[in-house]
Amino acid sequence: MILTGAVLATGIAAASLLYSPAQRSLSSIEMVDPSRAVEQAVLDAYRLAPALENFLSEPDAWWPGTLNPDDLLPAKVLKKVAVSPGDTLMQLLTDAGAEPSDSQAAITALHAKFNPRKLKVGQEITLTFERNDADSYRLFEMSLSPSVEREVNVTRVESGSFRANEVIREFNIEHARVGGTIDDSLYNAGISAGLNNTLLSEFIRIFSYDVDFQREVQPGDRFELFFERHHDDAGRTMKTGRIAVASMTLSGRELRYYFYQPSDGGDADYFTPAGSSVRKALLRTPIDGARLTSGFGVRRHPILGYSLMHKGVDFGAQTGTPIQAAGDGVVEMAGWNGGYGQYVRIKHGNGYATAYAHMSRMGVKPGQRVRQGQVIGAVGSTGRSTGPHLHYEVMQNGKQINPTGVRFPSGRKLEGREFERFRRAAESLDTEFRGTPQLALLNRGE
Repeated sequence: MILTGAVLATGIAAASLLYSPAQRSLSSIEMVDPSRAVEQAVLDAYRLAPALENFLSEPDAWWPGTLNPDDLLPAKVLKKVAVSPGDTLMQLLTDAGAEPSDSQAAITALHAKFNPRKLKVGQEITLTFERNDADSYRLFEMSLSPSVEREVNVTRVESGSFRANEVIREFNIEHARVGGTIDDSLYNAGISAGLNNTLLSEFIRIFSYDVDFQREVQPGDRFELFFERHHDDAGRTMKTGRIAVASMTLSGRELRYYFYQPSDGGDADYFTPAGSSVRKALLRTPIDGARLTSGFGVRRHPILGYSLMHKGVDFGAQTGTPIQAAGDGVVEMAGWNGGYGQYVRIKHGNGYATAYAHMSRMGVKPGQRVRQGQVIGAVGSTGRSTGPHLHYEVMQNGKQINPTGVRFPSGRKLEGREFERFRRAAESLDTEFRGTPQLALLNRGE
């Protein structure tokens, strides 16, 4: 006997529900392996085919008088939604099928454990709907995980109102040592070692003051990190913490930096073995993941067609790539500046200033104080430009200088008792670092 498409579809739907009440209390979306559930449903559809064909022709005669077809509807249904830009939690709930009154009551209850305004784009929310009557459902539960350690849920109680609960997950904490050999780029080598983007970006930032990643990093160079790892009982890494020791070996020369919090209330930072902060007054590259497309000096202008002095460096990157302030300072200018397009200039200490041109958008205003690494805008192609890139200038006493060749003033130098305290802390970290086996691959719980 050959089943028609309608009969097969009806068979799959019916077979997936014709189980014991306990089995049909949840919809198939909750099953661990939905593909196997569908496979079983298809087999059941063929098994029930004769009865199903009789039902389609004479449904009243086929159903026993004591059985209502509505009884085959699942008792609960799960839906998963994700936050998109511009979404509100109220909109997400009502669009998923919750009554506005239930949505509002659930959101009000949620405030006891979590502020909905802190929802981030991409946050996943699981909604459970319970069967209310013959053919309708109402919101029963809403759950979300603001972080890997924390789960918040709001559940309907007997009175019909909602109550918020919170579960805090506890993980084992230890230091982990991960490293590798660079074949083409540090980023690719880090990803191959299992590092997440947050950890890798922090590692790159630590060395960004002293290392030109485009010209100084060669195949065969090595890197190592010693950092805090939070893992579950199965050994899966659920979260990574601060890097305690960061090391790069470039052409046989090792650079090793230690995280240290001064006892005198100074800023925590990464320091060299000699006690000098790795932080410099200005960043050489105020943008991540960019490539140098044009250096400082005389060049043939790509638009004007004749040679001009190029008083900065260009970094090619996609439109929208974040641009960071190269150092602490005050915004002198933020606006349109002729061929520079959308342009920001920041005044720093010691006679230095930096400028950022061709931006697609600006995130600062004149007179605003900014911190090193703060995002001030995004890469674009405004003004006299042939494509998206950042034109970056460094000025000293009003004159443009080559940012790739100048030695910027260093940060703090630890001295006296503070240096001795740092030296002991660094030695302790080195001992722990050497005694920790290097993981071949960081096992992430992602």
